[in-house]
Amino acid sequence: MNVRDRLGPLFDDEVFRSAFGVRGRPGISPGQLALVSVLQFAENLTDRQAAHAVRSRIDWKYLLGLELSHTGFDFTVLTGFRDRLLAHDLEETVLDMLLGRLTELGLVVGRGRQRTDSTHVLAAVRSLNRLEFVGETLRAALEALAAASPEWLGGWMEPVWRQRYGVRTDAYRLPRAEDERAAQARQIGDDGYRLLEAVFSPAAPTWLREIPAVEILRAVWLQQYHRVGDGDEQTASLRGKDDLPPSRDRITSPYDTDSRYGMKRGMGWDGYKVHLSETCDDTAETGRPHLITDVLTTDATVNDAVVLDQIHNRLRDKDLLPAEHLVDAGYTSAELLLESQAEHGVAVVGPVRSNTTRQANGHKDFSTEAFEIDWSGKQATCPTGATSKYWTEGFDSGKRPAIRIRFATGTCAPCPVRDQCTSSHRYGRQLTIRPQEQNVLLERVRAKQATEEWKQRYATRAGVEGTIHQAVAVTGVRRSRYTSLAKTHLAHIFTAAAVNLIRLDAWWNGTPLAPTRISYVAGLDLPHAA
Repeated sequence: MNVRDRLGPLFDDEVFRSAFGVRGRPGISPGQLALVSVLQFAENLTDRQAAHAVRSRIDWKYLLGLELSHTGFDFTVLTGFRDRLLAHDLEETVLDMLLGRLTELGLVVGRGRQRTDSTHVLAAVRSLNRLEFVGETLRAALEALAAASPEWLGGWMEPVWRQRYGVRTDAYRLPRAEDERAAQARQIGDDGYRLLEAVFSPAAPTWLREIPAVEILRAVWLQQYHRVGDGDEQTASLRGKDDLPPSRDRITSPYDTDSRYGMKRGMGWDGYKVHLSETCDDTAETGRPHLITDVLTTDATVNDAVVLDQIHNRLRDKDLLPAEHLVDAGYTSAELLLESQAEHGVAVVGPVRSNTTRQANGHKDFSTEAFEIDWSGKQATCPTGATSKYWTEGFDSGKRPAIRIRFATGTCAPCPVRDQCTSSHRYGRQLTIRPQEQNVLLERVRAKQATEEWKQRYATRAGVEGTIHQAVAVTGVRRSRYTSLAKTHLAHIFTAAAVNLIRLDAWWNGTPLAPTRISYVAGLDLPHAA
């Protein structure tokens, strides 16, 4: 009730006008549907449960501004509402309108401190092994063709296909023997090529090629198969591991073509990644709660460092850019630290990767930092006074600008401390550094992040882990409810708005934050070992 009393009506119908027609009888208020969608995620309800709550719960009726006698609406209305938001590019509207209202009340302001982190999101599809995937892709195409044009499909399909592809691939046991699995993969591949040739033949209706399941089949067969042999003896063969497209382009499910397979800290998953940004100023000093300011959804393969500039652009458009942005090491790079400050006036605070070379970990007197760099003369001087011979500007394996400096073999060979400086017995010492401005910045940040002052300043970033936990525990953010990237992102928008309303209600009611939980063992008061 605090939310209704303090914020008033949150979502204006006029903002959603473009998504709804102007003819016919009056429909359900889109502003109310937007609020119902947020409440649905705040309580992790299905569409049917949310529609029932509108009919039966007095707290929802009060928040929605409905009469007690209001009969509600059918649950399918929520599906149509989400589709309209996506069709008219209004998916960001819900969170933006809430943040706009909170900005008016002074509960959210720009140029403070914010923090960002990401977590994995499982796609709303079953994870399939490679054999299951190609089999289910072919079966899905046949199912779509059987529904769209049963006469055409029945006219040429062999009767054995009904038994072979009549049920989902997870409904029967796949062979275990490697040769049997390879034979089944070839059979599926050959059948898929036959189907595609039939669909794209001049005798077939041209509109069959435009069926989404057929387009997916064609794309998957291009990625997974190639033909071997000559003439009529050609047969399908699965591509080798090195012949597959990169993960960012590879389809992993016929039912969600936006989902990708990602890896993070040794964990792999099919789906997406969500980045949550929130304010993190001291609540005692500012009198404002911590609230989510932006949510960004990508496929699972997108690196965290790639999206930070996009997050800053989105926050700039909302006039909510921070002065200081706390992130973990996955988001930081020398280029980002410089560009964020120059383009947006944002100081990115996060650990940069430490120097992991053998010299930095063992013989620090010969680490990269121990070499004197003459940037104008394009030469390096080692701790013993020897100078480099080669200076090559190019890019590293990550396509980032890099400079490679190498000392001549004749210079390093007679050096008495060679074994401490390099492990190569054929060549001289080699250094890889960043361009001057980036290299100087990296050295400065690495020195800073070792100090207690920097560690205390950075410790605030850990609070975003609690926000991710709240989103997971309350709304189930790590499991997508819908297929496609656009629908998954819309769900994350509703999630962010829902978490903000929950936090605002707790703030106004004076509910204290939960303390950090530790295990009973960690909490034991034991004497320190001598």
